[in-house]
Amino acid sequence: MGIVKIGEELHEEIRRASTVMCRSINAQAEFWMKIGMIAEANPGLTYTEIVRMQLEAAQAGPADTAVA
Repeated sequence: MGIVKIGEELHEEIRRASTVMCRSINAQAEFWMKIGMIAEANPGLTYTEIVRMQLEAAQAGPADTAVA
């Protein structure tokens, strides 16, 4: 685990989203980073497709859930 420095404005957006999504602030930031990494590596996928693939991978077992 490490420390990532982000601006106050982004931190506030993460805090608001974490409340709505019932996640901790750290879990929300991690979720956004993971989705962003997958989207960047797979520009043809939509957000919905990425989330669906992640859900399917989570159901399959503890293996790596990254698409790339």
